[in-house]
Amino acid sequence: MQTNQHLSQSPVSYGAPVEQAGLVVYGVHGRGQAPEFMMEVADRVDLPDVAWLLPAAHDQSWYPQSFLAALNENQPALDDALETVRTHLDGVLDRRHRPPVAVFGFSQGACLLSEYLLRDQPNLAGAVLHTGGYLGPSERDWAVSDRLTMADLTVRMFTARNDSWVPLHRVEATGVAFRSLGATVELTVYDDPDHHVNDDSVDALRRYLRQVTGSSPGHKATGHQSAGH
Repeated sequence: MQTNQHLSQSPVSYGAPVEQAGLVVYGVHGRGQAPEFMMEVADRVDLPDVAWLLPAAHDQSWYPQSFLAALNENQPALDDALETVRTHLDGVLDRRHRPPVAVFGFSQGACLLSEYLLRDQPNLAGAVLHTGGYLGPSERDWAVSDRLTMADLTVRMFTARNDSWVPLHRVEATGVAFRSLGATVELTVYDDPDHHVNDDSVDALRRYLRQVTGSSPGHKATGHQSAGH
């Protein structure tokens, strides 16, 4: 029987304690990265009332092939990765008196979260997908959940116009998919070829998380972080 190696490591807790937080952000890193990458983003966002829950992919990869490969070419790793996200988020969402929960993914992490959100349609407070889209070689249709859980969700998306790994057309198709399920989508496209989280998207992420928590402004990001795919 195969073991889900992603679940062999517990998510890293960073920032505010969950019990004291105004918001929990489940932050999923990209290929070749680790939770430390998301810690750096969290430091740049600089919201002290946010608890960051940061999973770690086995061997720093959630699935082996391109996200545009046939779905079966990324199995069984893709199912394991989806099970990992589902298990971690179920644990947070089941807490009594829990703060609201949002997800944030970059690159391969954004692809994984896109696939999870469109399949499961969980009841979340927010979603930020940076340089990623749902998996598979062609566009897909998605059935609306009977619970209509996407109706109150705003999905914030960012990408480069000419990214080396993530084509704009798939990011746009992913936005269309979320809209078809009732979500509001806000997409920012950068004329920035670097595969990274730039300062403008950090500022936008901070504003978005403040809107989710209803917290007041007063923090400023510093620095510039490049990232691998």
